[in-house]
Amino acid sequence: MNRLEVILPQEKAFTADKRQYGKLNLKDRSRAMRHAPTEAEEALWQLVRGNAPGARFRHQHSIDQYIVDFVSLRHKLILEVDGEGYYQPDQQDYDAGRTALLAELGYRLLRFSNAQVLTQPRRTVATIKLHLTSTAQ
Repeated sequence: MNRLEVILPQEKAFTADKRQYGKLNLKDRSRAMRHAPTEAEEALWQLVRGNAPGARFRHQHSIDQYIVDFVSLRHKLILEVDGEGYYQPDQQDYDAGRTALLAELGYRLLRFSNAQVLTQPRRTVATIKLHLTSTAQ
């Protein structure tokens, strides 16, 4: 257990890169994103906020220099909802680097398309629960 985990419970840990937090305006950006979610993000939030036993998800949370859609800090599991823009080559290159950095920090990332979240909610929740049990600590 590292020093930070001894001082602060994992659910209270500061996960943003402190040097970038103010510079990139992560707090205001994440707040704005929480207040204007896409339809699929809102649907997934309603699914995970009370339907993931043993996991507490944060919505639009800063990790290092990035804002992730949803994260369970305890399980180090990130959920991303991808719209049409995700399938553009530039966006995929950006996300590959972002995913690699988050993986270096110990996070696992699950991606869901907007369509999957909206049309297959039970399957989406089942996939999340499966990954939560495989990362239980």
